Amino acid sequence: MIKFISFSSGSCGNCYFISSEESGREPAGILIDAGVSIRKLKKNLSDKGYGPGSFSSILVTHDHLDHIRHLGSFCKNLCKPVYATPVLHAALASHSFTKDHIASCRRELSPEEWNEIIPGRVSARCFIVPHDATETVGYALSIDGYSLVIMTDIGRMTEEALHYASQADTVVIESNYDMDMLIAGPYTHELKMRICQGNGHLSNDECAAAIRQFYTPRLKHIFLCHLSENNNTPDRAYRCAVDALGQLGLRPVSRNSWLLTGPEGRTVTLRTLPRRTPSQLFTLDG
Repeated sequence: MIKFISFSSGSCGNCYFISSEESGREPAGILIDAGVSIRKLKKNLSDKGYGPGSFSSILVTHDHLDHIRHLGSFCKNLCKPVYATPVLHAALASHSFTKDHIASCRRELSPEEWNEIIPGRVSARCFIVPHDATETVGYALSIDGYSLVIMTDIGRMTEEALHYASQADTVVIESNYDMDMLIAGPYTHELKMRICQGNGHLSNDECAAAIRQFYTPRLKHIFLCHLSENNNTPDRAYRCAVDALGQLGLRPVSRNSWLLTGPEGRTVTLRTLPRRTPSQLFTLDG
């Protein structure tokens, strides 16, 4: 079984847990990003029946604080390997929040190829996405044959991102802002332009357009992540994605249902991830 938890998803902090739990085998778990404190991580893992030993590696998407604020503490106290690109690791080596403890945990990903994270169990392929960090990547993950793609903090979609998403069983994708809320909101003009001009974040409409492009009958779960607290609502993000899936022939089984069904027995679940609190524990292949 493939398990998934979002511990936090937004500018307040980002951290995701993915684990494969097969009968007769040790669980194979990883973290994506380290934007929550080690105390919060341990408590939230414990609340779901896990311990710090439930994951063996950490993958980093980019070097903004909401994704790496507690990475130094993770390295110091948990001593887990930290996987990132050479460019990103160079930035982490000099970043005030990570430089003192990252060296012993450093593991470089080879660009443009699959990298074994847990031998024989978990492999990762990183792909560059537009965002105003030193370097930002999405991940295509193969976890005991199950395919999950995560792309958060992505200013605009790329052909490579769409390619990996179109081969996935589960996609975690940013749906950061509603354009009308952003334009009418209190942010400065400069910040609004930073968000919406292709190197910041993905809007609900852009996320919906991407879903229409990468959806295949293989896809079973879509998680909308990194929703803005000031420029979006879970309902707006959900409705925009539902409309996109509706154009593909899928409909919610009831009003506000997270389960959508379509022709020939096709089904997909669509959920928004909470910003500041852990999500439920999802079983992705059950």
